[in-house]
Amino acid sequence: MIRINLLPHRERKRQALRRQIAILSGMSAALGLVIILAVHVAIDSRIDYQNERNAYLKQQIAILDGQIAEIKKLKQQSRAMLARKRVVEQLQDNRSEVVHLLDQLAKRLPDGTYLSSLREDTQGNVTTINLSGYAESNARVSTLMRSLDDSEWMASPNLIEIHSATVGGRRLSAFSLFLTLTHKAASKPRADHES
Repeated sequence: MIRINLLPHRERKRQALRRQIAILSGMSAALGLVIILAVHVAIDSRIDYQNERNAYLKQQIAILDGQIAEIKKLKQQSRAMLARKRVVEQLQDNRSEVVHLLDQLAKRLPDGTYLSSLREDTQGNVTTINLSGYAESNARVSTLMRSLDDSEWMASPNLIEIHSATVGGRRLSAFSLFLTLTHKAASKPRADHES
């Protein structure tokens, strides 16, 4: 029988197997490093992209905040302008009321009755007029009150006091009364609102 020594052959096979395992291990480690590096680069690029988006959003938010502040400022200016407009409209309405009041007083004042003072007091929507003056008799004061009550611009004349007084050597009745304006001028539509 022939004897063959297979030890060197087995040793070479083991070495070849070890070399293959080492090469495969190195390749696996290299592949693992490449994969880890690729994942790291991908994640970094995604983070950079998201940071750029966040910076863009912050910039746009800052622009919008500026626009919102400007809009608030414009709204405040608009409210102030509307308030001024309302005041001017009220003054326009009041100007015509004074004209109507003086016209009505001139038309309603009976002969022998003289006004010495006229004072207006406005509280909310109610305007009260205080009249003081002189009349040749008490009957003329009552005629004045009836005449004022018949006016469409004035209502509720109330006598505060009446007493005798001597003015310029004449004996007259001094009176004081108040009445309420009915604001007919404010209830009429204005011509500029209709157009």
